[in-house]
Amino acid sequence: MSPGKVLQPVLKMKVDELFLCWLSQPATQLTLKDCLRRIKNEDKPEISNGNSGKGKNEWLANKNSNSKQCILGDTSLPLLSFSPQLSTALPLATSASSRNVSNVRATRRSSGTRVIQTKKEETLPPSLSQNIPTFYFPRGCPKEKVDIDAVIAKIERTFSEFPNERATLEDMGKVAKACECPLYWKGPLFYCAGGERTGYVSVHKFVAMWRKILQTCYDDAAKFVHLLMNPGCNYLVQEDFIPFLQDVVNSHPGLSFLKEASEFHSRYITTVIQRIFYTVNRSWSGKITCNELRKSNFLQNVALLEEEADINQLTEYFSYEHFYVIYCKFWELDTDHDLYIDRKDLARHNDHAISNRMIERIFSGAVTRGRKAQKDGKISYADFVWFLISEEDKKTPTSIEYWFRCMDLDGDGALSMYELEYFYEEQCQKLDNMAIEPLPFEDCLCQMLDLVKPQYEGKITLHDLKRCKLTNVFFDTFFNIEKYLDHEQKDQFSMLRDGESESQEISDWERYAAEEYDILVAEEAASDQWNDGYEAELNPVDHQKANVLKYQMEKRPFFEMPSHLADVDLDEYDYEEDFE
Repeated sequence: MSPGKVLQPVLKMKVDELFLCWLSQPATQLTLKDCLRRIKNEDKPEISNGNSGKGKNEWLANKNSNSKQCILGDTSLPLLSFSPQLSTALPLATSASSRNVSNVRATRRSSGTRVIQTKKEETLPPSLSQNIPTFYFPRGCPKEKVDIDAVIAKIERTFSEFPNERATLEDMGKVAKACECPLYWKGPLFYCAGGERTGYVSVHKFVAMWRKILQTCYDDAAKFVHLLMNPGCNYLVQEDFIPFLQDVVNSHPGLSFLKEASEFHSRYITTVIQRIFYTVNRSWSGKITCNELRKSNFLQNVALLEEEADINQLTEYFSYEHFYVIYCKFWELDTDHDLYIDRKDLARHNDHAISNRMIERIFSGAVTRGRKAQKDGKISYADFVWFLISEEDKKTPTSIEYWFRCMDLDGDGALSMYELEYFYEEQCQKLDNMAIEPLPFEDCLCQMLDLVKPQYEGKITLHDLKRCKLTNVFFDTFFNIEKYLDHEQKDQFSMLRDGESESQEISDWERYAAEEYDILVAEEAASDQWNDGYEAELNPVDHQKANVLKYQMEKRPFFEMPSHLADVDLDEYDYEEDFE
């Protein structure tokens, strides 16, 4: 297959395949036989001359009842009940004279006409929807009656402490507490009330805004989305998080050292936003809804920002050490430092451990959403964040979906044996180059099927992989030669034991990030010993590289990420003008 060419599924062949698969199932055969039996055993009522119209109506009633039973019963083929057998079920002509036959026909016509003329409209029963309690609450389930006036009075007392009853961004911490919100909601509260335009928020404007939120939003998820979203939307896109995270960078004590390295604010914010969408946006839509936010633990981590002074303890989203590791790995691959990497750059990751065929799939657009980057054959730093986290922890739901999308060449929602063999061929070639005899594909396939235990024979679905506890072993077998050889050195029982015990320990990503950070710190300490003139930097690059990067950032947009759904042209986004 030529580079960049993606196999396209043939819809008709797939539909025919699914139909034949369904038709050959035992349950389908039983259903069809039952429908045929009902049609053959159908009673044939006799219709007399004097009551012909009535007999026909009764027969049609019986026919309809039988059809309803077929539809509502076990069968899934309601169309079979309306077969041409209807003509054979009707009574044949009797031996009466032609006059009697015509009388019978006239009687039937008159009877049918009479029924239509005397038919009355049936009165529908009163609707019962009024008795069904409300069960859908997109903005949260309303709790017991909240005393909004008491909350507003508390907010007004807080504003009275400020000059002219106006609160700046530095004062919004007290206002957030008066609103009974976590401390770091202060930025969203300030910007939602229009503070970015004037530099302050008046008490009247803030009270009007917060009263509206209390009357329409009933839980923290709905309130947070309302504070950050654009007008007219009911979801959050990646750009909506920038003001909130910039306030965290400016005010959190665990990030105070970044004040002197403002050129890296955007990189840290980009990393955190990608991690938020990686974990919270389970639909891969690029839009975080209230329901997705409600099901995640993001708001709990936002609340922990106030309690935890060490930002590195919040490993799921905000850890600076994790950002340090990710950015250093990207910087090593981005040789020209244009904040984009191509296929050759990504292939150098982990000493060419990832197969070329998988690299092609990553750049095919299966897991990236940047139209401009795909056109140029490159991926951005935001895409690399998703790649690295998925590569180092293949057990999370998002990482499983990430690699499943890459391996599903025809996009039919299942991994066929052909697709597995396609990726395993390159693994065999690499093993041959290393003078290692590869395992035949048939034997490897038996091992993987025993490992995953797919529900349906001949294919592996996403659901099968999410049930498996050793998905990392499965994926590494087909496109990561280094980790595949590591797994081969372990026995299966130890891997199963590790998979069962890891639920109580830290994740594979956290373990990897901690180990890599220690290595980077050790390398930097060794560099200090050999270079007397070296000035310790808090950034993941030396002073010269930092100047180069700062120059590049002045030429490039502040914030760039893969999002095919955002209407904002991120190439024209100017961070400093928006927040000054």
